Amino acid sequence: MMYPGHVVKIGESDAAIVRFIVARLEARGHASSSPSGVFDKNLKSLLKLFQSQNVDTMGNPLDPDGEVGLLTWGALGGEVPASVVIPGGSLGELAVGEAIARVGVREKPPGSNRGPEVQAYLGSVGVAPGNPWCMAFVSFCIQEAAKKSGKISTFPRTGGCLDAWNKVKAAHPMNLVTRAAAMANVAKVVPGMVFVLDLGDGHGHTGFVKANHGGSLITVEGNSNATGGSDGVGVFELNRRGVMDRVMKGFIAVP
Repeated sequence: MMYPGHVVKIGESDAAIVRFIVARLEARGHASSSPSGVFDKNLKSLLKLFQSQNVDTMGNPLDPDGEVGLLTWGALGGEVPASVVIPGGSLGELAVGEAIARVGVREKPPGSNRGPEVQAYLGSVGVAPGNPWCMAFVSFCIQEAAKKSGKISTFPRTGGCLDAWNKVKAAHPMNLVTRAAAMANVAKVVPGMVFVLDLGDGHGHTGFVKANHGGSLITVEGNSNATGGSDGVGVFELNRRGVMDRVMKGFIAVP
């Protein structure tokens, strides 16, 4: 069965979907005692157990929340949209290529938000050395791709993740895919898009989507690290992001 386009949780009205989930759980050794076709507290607890013991299709731990979103659906063996790879034509896709070419760049010294390359990224958006640079890196790569390809981009030249989101929302709202829209149709998230995380209190993080495997994302990010901590030190290719991440604000198609 194909993913239904919404998170399945307590109170789900489509009994066929619930029966499919129960059948997949039972096939994995998790027998349900809930009434047929009913998503109740017992089924939620069973799902939490399954999630705590399993990983998504990219090998990352599932969130044990007792609900069935894209990643848990795929882990249960349900169908999700096919993996997406980079064909390499749009400005966003070309910008990903620029970002990939810079994987391995590091701050000098580490943890300083400085270094020759980092200062070039910050300078491209008019931000002083020593500031966070994840959005500056994204903007720099888009500028480089536009310059080399002769394409025109109106992507905001800003060092602020949420500022970029708000400016695109004001000027090109059709270029935004919210988290809710992406969860309903994961195929909306394609290589070359810019993801935006909202970390609260006006803070954010960003990078490029390199590939989308049923909601599990391969990304290229500046001001990041390999371990998942908050101290970004360089440019990395990562596989720890997902459409359903709770802090995911959404995705920007590069205008």
